[in-house]
Amino acid sequence: MSKNKQRSIKVFAPAKVNLFLHITGKLSDGYHTLDSLVVFADIGDYITIEKSSEFSFHVKGEFAKDLQVDIQNNLVAKAAKSLAQISGNNPNVKITLDKNLPISSGIGGGSSDAASTIWGLQEFWSLAHDADYILPLMTKLGADVPVCQYCRPAIMRGIGDILSPAPIMQEVPIVLINPMISCATQDIFLLYDGEFKKGNAKLPKILNTVFDLVKFLEITDNDLFKPASKLIPEIGNVINALNAQNTCLFSRMSGSGASCFGLFENIKGAELAAEIICQENPDWWVKTGYLNRPERY
Repeated sequence: MSKNKQRSIKVFAPAKVNLFLHITGKLSDGYHTLDSLVVFADIGDYITIEKSSEFSFHVKGEFAKDLQVDIQNNLVAKAAKSLAQISGNNPNVKITLDKNLPISSGIGGGSSDAASTIWGLQEFWSLAHDADYILPLMTKLGADVPVCQYCRPAIMRGIGDILSPAPIMQEVPIVLINPMISCATQDIFLLYDGEFKKGNAKLPKILNTVFDLVKFLEITDNDLFKPASKLIPEIGNVINALNAQNTCLFSRMSGSGASCFGLFENIKGAELAAEIICQENPDWWVKTGYLNRPERY
């Protein structure tokens, strides 16, 4: 995060990656309960907050056009206005979202944007980050918003509102791919007809290397992969493209899709794999980076 004399704050909104995602139940209101290991990448959007005579919200960047239809109902605008109301602040700010992540892609772009907006405004208005109203406010905005608040690895359970520390992990090189097909979370959950996982995954306290992480992930799943693949068969092609790279140690879909990730021993291997996949699939969105290295705050 950076501040300057013009009272401007720029906050990074990293992509959220579900290393595993288990469905553990379904509530009476239709929401599913989860057990998921969530991490963050140094790939993402940016939120800039500036002084203004009135509230305004603007979007720029690679995927800005996808948000223009209903821009004032974007989660960023809702987050800003909700925080202003509950904290008693006048929302006289100009907020600009630099949208670099694909829309409806299973990597928490909208949720991360909302959480980053709240964090930035808390700094802007000198509010406590641990205020009692923050968790309820974030949960109301969306199930994935609370886990995005601190950008740290976390275990996410319940509907996303039960968070606990994740195992200690090192930085891990990653290739993140989206086939440029939107994947609505609600539709994927409606298609899920599998059994519910009993109990919660038993995680080690420390995952020292990427090999330790891969060994653990091999006994876990993303329970939404099958329904997502039925709706968007291209997801299978993304996984196959990752698995075809000799340097890729592990691949999986993130969240409800359609984004998938590959884990690598080193960044050179990740960059080589990304280059090959881009050449073979020029219409896909392909990025390389690191997990557990978001320079946000």
